[in-house]
Amino acid sequence: MCVTVHKCLIVVLHALVAVAIKERRNVLFIVADDLRTSLGCYGDVTVKSPNIDQLASKSHVFLNAFAQQAVCAPSRTSMLTSRRPDTTRLYDFKSYWRVHSGNYTTLPQYFKSQGYATMSVGKVFHPGIASNHTDDYPYSWSIPAYHPASFSFEKKKMCKGEDGHLHANLLCAVNVAEQPGGTLPDMESVDEAVRLLKTRATDGSPFFLAVGFHKPHIPFRIPQEYLRLYPIEQMTLAPDPDVPRRLPPVAYNPWTDIRKRDDVQKLNISFPYGPIPKDFQLRIRQHYYAAVSYMDAQVGRLLSALDALGLAQNTIVVFTSDHGWSLGEHGEWAKYSNFDVATHVPLIFYVPEAPAPYGGLKASTFPFVDVFSQSEFIFKIEEVVENVVELVAVFPTVSHLAGLKTPAPCPEVSLQEELCTDGMNLAHEFKPKKKKINGEAVSFSQYPRPADTPQEYSDLPDLKDIKVMGYSLRSYDYRFTLWLGFDPKTYQVNVSDVHAGELYMLADDPGEDNNVYDDFEQHGVMMMWRKMKNVPPTVSVQTRMKLQLLNLTAAMKMSGSKAR
Repeated sequence: MCVTVHKCLIVVLHALVAVAIKERRNVLFIVADDLRTSLGCYGDVTVKSPNIDQLASKSHVFLNAFAQQAVCAPSRTSMLTSRRPDTTRLYDFKSYWRVHSGNYTTLPQYFKSQGYATMSVGKVFHPGIASNHTDDYPYSWSIPAYHPASFSFEKKKMCKGEDGHLHANLLCAVNVAEQPGGTLPDMESVDEAVRLLKTRATDGSPFFLAVGFHKPHIPFRIPQEYLRLYPIEQMTLAPDPDVPRRLPPVAYNPWTDIRKRDDVQKLNISFPYGPIPKDFQLRIRQHYYAAVSYMDAQVGRLLSALDALGLAQNTIVVFTSDHGWSLGEHGEWAKYSNFDVATHVPLIFYVPEAPAPYGGLKASTFPFVDVFSQSEFIFKIEEVVENVVELVAVFPTVSHLAGLKTPAPCPEVSLQEELCTDGMNLAHEFKPKKKKINGEAVSFSQYPRPADTPQEYSDLPDLKDIKVMGYSLRSYDYRFTLWLGFDPKTYQVNVSDVHAGELYMLADDPGEDNNVYDDFEQHGVMMMWRKMKNVPPTVSVQTRMKLQLLNLTAAMKMSGSKAR
């Protein structure tokens, strides 16, 4: 019994809080590695991705979502802290943001502070120094993060070559039964994720489970049967396989990590622009698509387990990727650039409907779809959003969907450690009513370079070697990029030190192949810079570039200049 009224109220309040916590929605956060929008639900007619497409058919699909830097550690840290790379100050793999920049709260850490059990399986944070060799445990996770044991073989000589010996190849389709443990990393990760889901099914308290798949990241060590889905004679080259004539050298990604693989080294390709032989290009594209289908099957296994355990009706599912991957477009491979193919990512939110009334029958939400069982899969994608959005928006959006308080917007130029977000809550985009495309919505990406011309380490320069930072604004109609002088000691960008510029008119040039930045008459460009002199130095690079794009397009209209 309660001794006093005051104590009775405390007991009641604690009970109400406990009930409220139990009624909260769970979160299953799925992130793929190096996955571009090569999915059926994004209009790719080659790929076979039935499980992700099924998820998309019951979800809100953002067609124009972009990463903030097209490389693993900076992108994942940015997305999970909802801070841009210029705030986390992580442009490579060699620092931990809490020490190097600020003690910024992460998405899982926030959920943990609100009573959620938070768990990490596979590659969620980038492992190593970038997450303090602990995947940010115990800040972000209730228990230590899980990594599949078979991943230790990923960079070893596991690929059987034509000579019968094992190599560290780029193309590495294998007989899984012959691999150590008879398994592969993403298979192991699903096994562990399902085990964790089973422990939560009867617990009652809310959970935040993050599952990071390693594929389609290179090497393409995947089950060999997935190649059958993509006969080599049916594969095609990229529609724009040549380096654009007017691409600034600083913008080019020389795909050094690809060159280091044993099978690619044998091709003796010249640096930096030498093209990969066309027959090998086709094989790379075949293996990438096969890796996507393999990863899709693991997503299907995970979602069907969520469904079978009765958790789908109360679990928000988020599916995304850390960045894209070039498949020969612009003569480039891998990520490491500001182009759409490197920054454009899938972003899907499944928000469960109200559970069926007592005694009602509820159809299976995510039945596993076997990609080998039939040749075609048709899923109707209805809830699509075309507005441009950013991965820094994931944190506030998931918080809102789960019923938590949405973090306040960060000041425009700020390193403050208090909880805030550089992203927008996207939940307002979920309304089924078709909305007019917001042409003013933009995404910002950036990429560092050590020099104005391609170097051996241009793909991933260490912080101390960064001399140029490419800031890229992507709107629905344009991609506008400026390559600006950068001081790695002070983390300061010199907005008046312009090394190169890019401007792509996406209506006529969706592949970003024709850079028209230099097509403006000199007086038009000078008019833009005169206007920009009045902008205070405290204004962020992002706001400054918005104004520059407005001035550039205005100058184009006034001068009547046209793209060649």
